Amino acid sequence: MSDATQHRWWGRIDRAGRSLETWLIVVILGGLILLGAAQIVLRNFFSIGFPWGDGLARLAVLWLGLLGALAASRDGRHITMGALARWLPPRLRAVAAACADVFGAAVSATIAWYAWVFVSDSREFGDTLLGDIPAWWLQAIMPVAFALMAWQFLVQAAKRLRGGAPVAQVPL
Repeated sequence: MSDATQHRWWGRIDRAGRSLETWLIVVILGGLILLGAAQIVLRNFFSIGFPWGDGLARLAVLWLGLLGALAASRDGRHITMGALARWLPPRLRAVAAACADVFGAAVSATIAWYAWVFVSDSREFGDTLLGDIPAWWLQAIMPVAFALMAWQFLVQAAKRLRGGAPVAQVPL
């Protein structure tokens, strides 16, 4: 496969992934807002509420947090500590940023592994959430999101070392 063909193919996958992330964030956030508003109205005016509402809201916050972290790592907008990097020359700054990305990938991969163990245990023990929904279906976002973050950190590190990804300038 030529570089141009591979680049177009990879670009389509990237755009589809970004669209899916954005769509999920919008739908989940919109649903969370509607659920919260409905719970407030039901509790204040009718003294009732959805018994599963609080659990679903917690799960929605979990999904939003992980999808937001995934989007931030994809765009290189995650939290970084670059206090010493501002004094490095540009090439060393890129190497330091790539090393930080590799470290972020290692941490994300480790968390993905332990999240996988957690979700596997949840499945094995037959845990349920929101009534009778298998918990592992709703918890599966954890290992998936962290594995994707690890991948994105590795891609970002490779881009930085090839000179394709800018290293953020740290203001003095």
